[in-house]
Amino acid sequence: MSSGSAIRGSRVGSSPMRPDERSEPAPRREVTYWCATGHRVEVRFAAEAPLPETWDCPRCGQPAGLDRQNPPGRSRVEPYKSHLAYVKERRSDADGEAILAEALAKVRQRRGE
Repeated sequence: MSSGSAIRGSRVGSSPMRPDERSEPAPRREVTYWCATGHRVEVRFAAEAPLPETWDCPRCGQPAGLDRQNPPGRSRVEPYKSHLAYVKERRSDADGEAILAEALAKVRQRRGE
């Protein structure tokens, strides 16, 4: 009776000790991207794959481009907005007063005032 493990002696994520002789890896090319802070990002793509114009730098999170002398500018980080800030973008103060008056009228009606 087996102990329940069909692949005894191997671990998750392990690979063969040597590459398979009957297959070879797909052709690839290594592309270098540069961010505004001067970080170098090397990414491997399939040889026939189209190259993206920008790539996120893993060190600083800013966009990186293909031209070392002219990297893309820093991305603008939007501050955190609360739910109230989003509501105020959609509605004017007059709309807010009207909605509040309507809600208060409903509450007063339920209370019998």
